[in-house]
Amino acid sequence: MRVLVVYWHPEPQSFNAAMFHMACATLMAAGHEVKTSNLYEMNFDPVSSRKNFTTVKDPTYLKLQLEEMNATELGCFAEDVENEISKIEWCDLMIWQFPLWWFGLPAVLKGWVDRVFAMGRVYGYGHIYETGVFRGKQALLSLTTGGPEEAYHKCAFNGDINGILRPIHRGILQFVGFDVLKPHIVYGPVHMVDEQRKVVLDAYATRLQGIHTEYPIDVGIY
Repeated sequence: MRVLVVYWHPEPQSFNAAMFHMACATLMAAGHEVKTSNLYEMNFDPVSSRKNFTTVKDPTYLKLQLEEMNATELGCFAEDVENEISKIEWCDLMIWQFPLWWFGLPAVLKGWVDRVFAMGRVYGYGHIYETGVFRGKQALLSLTTGGPEEAYHKCAFNGDINGILRPIHRGILQFVGFDVLKPHIVYGPVHMVDEQRKVVLDAYATRLQGIHTEYPIDVGIY
């Protein structure tokens, strides 16, 4: 299986970093091909502008979707955008590793989506959801939270974690055709001792060793 692991966290010694490196090593040891996008190490620019393209259709007014469609037709995406789109097109499974910030994606990872999920190339022309460009591919969110698990249940003060993740699962991943696997959530690693973190990492490694046997979830029900 070909796996793309997209990762962002500002601290190279963070638990998210440990999960990222462990995932890559585990997947490769299991015989999978792995490519990565370490957005922090890459210093990936998350801000969309005309720099997304090597040439533009309308230099007087920026309409990103129109320029994305033009770039799809002419092959004029900027190198950093083209490289990331090509990785997604290459993979069978895409994993995002990130800390949950303000009930969503960190800004750099969201900006990666904004720049890379380009109309014409990644969606559009009737290709959304069940007819999406990436149908047949799978996606997995692997994330950490600041609070404990009991804070993310229905009727808890943070609300249902499944509802929190649904805009990402449905509004981003399924929108472009991905089948979504059950998210891998580590609750409050900052409050754990080292022995607990090791147990959590080992559990994630065990899951990844069998990831090719998993089936997608229904994000509207689970």
